[in-house]
Amino acid sequence: MRTIVVASSKGGAGKSTLSTNLAAHFALQGKRTVLIDADRQKSSTHWCEKRAALDTAVLPVDGSRKGWKKNLPAQTEVAIVDAAAGAMGDDLEDFLEIADAVLVPVLPSTIDLEATVPFLNSLAATARVKKGKLPVALVANRLKPWTGASQQAVEQLKSWPYPVAGELRDTQAYVLMVALGKSVFDYHSEQIRGHQADWSSIFRWLKKVS
Repeated sequence: MRTIVVASSKGGAGKSTLSTNLAAHFALQGKRTVLIDADRQKSSTHWCEKRAALDTAVLPVDGSRKGWKKNLPAQTEVAIVDAAAGAMGDDLEDFLEIADAVLVPVLPSTIDLEATVPFLNSLAATARVKKGKLPVALVANRLKPWTGASQQAVEQLKSWPYPVAGELRDTQAYVLMVALGKSVFDYHSEQIRGHQADWSSIFRWLKKVS
């Protein structure tokens, strides 16, 4: 089972957006995909419920309770973990033990950048990350590439000791997709294909490390 953890201590960074679109991508590839939702808001679970009637449905698993591993189907091929908002490295140990990679979404604001630093420090102190056995990457999220603020934020992220796996543009498309139980990978319009292209570097990084 390939397991990808999406985590950030900062609420509103886009964990659920990243998690649901990743899950849809693998489900559309024909992989038996589970979304482990550890966040109290259960946004990812609601998304799975809305998608349940599709051939590319994703099974939601409650990751906020002890014993969640017992609810993982034996035939699961891909598991995406939407970690709880506010969780630090120690809080994620159960997920990090089985993870193949960790993605950390970061918004292009001073507040979000500053809030991400202690979270990354807490990740760096966990056993597998500390030993170099668990790769971690950043995803710059909700960027407005034409603005100086977004450009400066990306440059700052690139100076950190973790790679920037992807840069996702700010668009209402993600909000609409989540409300429908869909993803940017479920559609093929020219505009949506542009957003799909933003994910290419994320999938290349994941393929390389997991």
